[in-house]
Amino acid sequence: MSLRSVALLAAAGAGWAAAELFRLDDVDSSGAYRFFVTALLGFGLYASTRGIEIAEFRTHLRTVVLAVTLGVLAKAAVIFGVLYLVYREPDHVVLAVALAQIDPLSVAAVRLKSRMSDSAKALLAAWASFDDPITVLLTAYFTAFALGAHDTVGSGLTSFGASLFWNAVLVAVAYLAHRVWRARRHTSSDAPRPWPVRWAVRTGLLLLLLAAGFLAVQYALLLALAVIGLFFRPDLGRSLDGLTQVALYTATFAVGVVLVGGVNIGTGVVLGVAAYAAQVVVALVLTIPKVWRGDRMRLALGQQNGLTAIILALLLEPNFPGTIAVVAPAIIVVNLLHALCNGLYDRFAPPVPDDGQRPPERDDRHTARLTRGLRFSNAVVTRFRRPA
Repeated sequence: MSLRSVALLAAAGAGWAAAELFRLDDVDSSGAYRFFVTALLGFGLYASTRGIEIAEFRTHLRTVVLAVTLGVLAKAAVIFGVLYLVYREPDHVVLAVALAQIDPLSVAAVRLKSRMSDSAKALLAAWASFDDPITVLLTAYFTAFALGAHDTVGSGLTSFGASLFWNAVLVAVAYLAHRVWRARRHTSSDAPRPWPVRWAVRTGLLLLLLAAGFLAVQYALLLALAVIGLFFRPDLGRSLDGLTQVALYTATFAVGVVLVGGVNIGTGVVLGVAAYAAQVVVALVLTIPKVWRGDRMRLALGQQNGLTAIILALLLEPNFPGTIAVVAPAIIVVNLLHALCNGLYDRFAPPVPDDGQRPPERDDRHTARLTRGLRFSNAVVTRFRRPA
């Protein structure tokens, strides 16, 4: 078992022990807990998209759109198919949707150590950051379907549309502030500014970012944070990477806290394995084009779950009691599979260079040698055929 797997288990165990010690049996119904995990999720969304190479994102935008739309639907279908074959329970469709997305905080935390190319990192980060709206929409629809309340689907779509509108408003305000800051920076003189001025500017940008983050968390406008991370990128040095690691283990601790209410180990293990297998199937299909040849397996092994699944489970628990008891252990199973499978693959597979250049395959090298030999032979024959 890898060191990261042990650390994740320790963080989850510490969360369970803390909840047991302080008797936090109803922590999942606490408003403070929901705000805390939503804030962690919002930070993960911003950190994930902030690390995306914009050029790579634009180049592979078509694949990103397919991943966050048809990819999410396909993963939910695969997960539900496995659950239905095992349990024959139609209501498990909501569990499938809750685990169909990729956790952006976990993706951001492992980005620095990943051996994927920049293109694959951009695809996985965008996939993890922008699949949440589709997951939320599917959750609302399938919840109404499972409860037989088909008349609530229209109201759910209306609410989703209103949420998209306010997300767009927050993004527009942040983009306007960003443009004003860039305009003032370019119109100022080229002479270096004194450190108090630089410190004041950096602090002002950070406060503006924190204000946007607070509004996004308070009013559930997390999609806005993901979009803001694509353009609003103040220089934070290496502090963001360190905070991402801290946030990952804090989130795992938060997952462990809800385990104190009881767990359904059997269903949770099946759900976790199905979710990880669904990512393998869907990612291998999406990355058939030759450009992804060196990254297909790492993208296929990229499934991670965390705070998004917990938040969806908290929302589903009133109508589907026992959801948290299944989703919480499933999250741990998925993350353990991710750590173990990627550790084994990295040990036996060569790394992919950052510039995307991959060594030629054996057949390619053999063909190149034959080509050079034929050219040399033709040159020799031509030379001896020349008239004296």
